[in-house]
Amino acid sequence: MFRKQKSIVGLDLGSQVLKAVEITLQGEEAVLTGFARVEVPSGGDRNAAIAQLLSEGKFSTKNAVLSVAGQSVVVRYISMLEMSDAELRQAIHYELDKYLPFDKDDVVMDCQRLKRRPQKSGDGGVQGQINVVLAACRLAALQQMLKDVQNQGVNPVAVDLDAFAIANAWEFAALTLGQSTDRPIALVDVGASRTQINVLAHGETCFSREIGQGGADMTQAIARRLGMEVAEAEALKRSPGERAFEVARAIVPVLEDMVSEIGLSLEFVENREELAVEEVLVSGGALLAPGAIEFLAQSTGRTVRPWNPLSGLRIQEGRIPPEEVDQIGPSLAVAVGLASRVRAA
Repeated sequence: MFRKQKSIVGLDLGSQVLKAVEITLQGEEAVLTGFARVEVPSGGDRNAAIAQLLSEGKFSTKNAVLSVAGQSVVVRYISMLEMSDAELRQAIHYELDKYLPFDKDDVVMDCQRLKRRPQKSGDGGVQGQINVVLAACRLAALQQMLKDVQNQGVNPVAVDLDAFAIANAWEFAALTLGQSTDRPIALVDVGASRTQINVLAHGETCFSREIGQGGADMTQAIARRLGMEVAEAEALKRSPGERAFEVARAIVPVLEDMVSEIGLSLEFVENREELAVEEVLVSGGALLAPGAIEFLAQSTGRTVRPWNPLSGLRIQEGRIPPEEVDQIGPSLAVAVGLASRVRAA
């Protein structure tokens, strides 16, 4: 009765849809205790949408984790000489100019030593060197996002990147289900305007990339081919019914471009890291469009399956209707990954 509880809200403030998930630790069990989703119309007031999101969610905490993505964000995987963590954080500042497309004084950055060493054919890694992931975000973009949520009474406790949040969601789900995270796996999350790719090996990220295509491009393709308004095309994409074949044909050009970039990314990381990525897990509502999963599997020659980050997570009664979990869940990878930080809070 008196189990200790703590909660975190994961805020996924996408370009067209805002999503929020609250996860609460009830003793050792993680429970989804809050959920809200709000669409932002073109030219709509995002501040009003954020306020609506928080109101509809009825969350028990103001503490939230947010994420950044897009052109203001840079992620680089680099090799450096072996050094302590303190030395790494000092040395990385002298390396920033090599990896950033904007002034290093205009960014906030962080870095993390990776366990997997730089690979060299025939041995277990290059001696005397370490792999490091460097992440940076333009300060102005970060400050604006923080201002928007703080104006609504939110207390940001951390800021992550979309790609890393997706990886956290997968590890969180695997932990909940008692599954191993050792095998190499690719996570692909398709949002409205961009697609995130994150490859993990032995439970650790070794590659991430953002593609500037997403569900909105599929919607536009449907609208053009079938001669309908964008809103009508979006509704048809979500529920094609008897017109599934027409929708599948309409989105083929978008899928071809997207799948080509995904395939090139997987080949690149496999060659660099000397590993085999045999399985791709897909989240985000867009790639659940008719024929998309099959197209990706056939084009990449890998096992591809949809992934629901809510799998294994107990959902408090009344938060998400049971019949909608499979429909809503795949779009919540970022939000769940952000809220999963409750285990470290």
